[in-house]
Amino acid sequence: MENKPIKRSKYLVEFSKDHHASLLFCWKIKEGLKKNIDLPRITKYINFFWERHLKAHFSEEEELLFNQVEDPLCQQGKAEHLLLTEQVNRLNQDKNQAMGAYVLFEELLNKHIRFEERVLFPYLENILPVSVLDNALEQLLVKHAETYHDNYPDEFWTKTNDE
Repeated sequence: MENKPIKRSKYLVEFSKDHHASLLFCWKIKEGLKKNIDLPRITKYINFFWERHLKAHFSEEEELLFNQVEDPLCQQGKAEHLLLTEQVNRLNQDKNQAMGAYVLFEELLNKHIRFEERVLFPYLENILPVSVLDNALEQLLVKHAETYHDNYPDEFWTKTNDE
C-alpha cells in the first residue's frame, strides 16, 4: 500500500501544516534518543514546542472542530489530547523518567496525528456544515498569520551527547 499524500480541504489545511511541524518534532525526539542525548535536554525541547505550538494547537482543534460534534471520533481526539498533555506533565514532574517514557510520548503523538489526518479530519470535512468550517478557517488564518518556525537553539538531534 502506497502512502499517498492526503488532499486536505482549504478549511483544515492550516491544521495539517501544524501536523507537519509536529511530525518533525517527533522525528527530532527520536533522533535525540537514538543519539543518546541526555533526557533533560530533550525535555527542554518538548517544553519549548509544547508551550509555543502544541498546547495551542490542541486547544484550537477542540474549540473549532471537536466541540462542534458529539461523537466517538471527536471524543477520541479529545481523549488523546488529554493523554498527551498528561505525558508532558509526567516528563516534567518525574525527572528520573526512563527513555521509554520519551519513546511512548513520541509514539503516542505520531499515532494521534496520523489518526487525525487519516480518519478524523476527512470525517469532519464531510459532516461539519460549511459555516463551521468557514469559521474555523477564518480564525486559523488570524491565529496563524505568522508561520510557526521551530527556532529552538539546541539542535540536539544533529549532535552526539558529547557536543
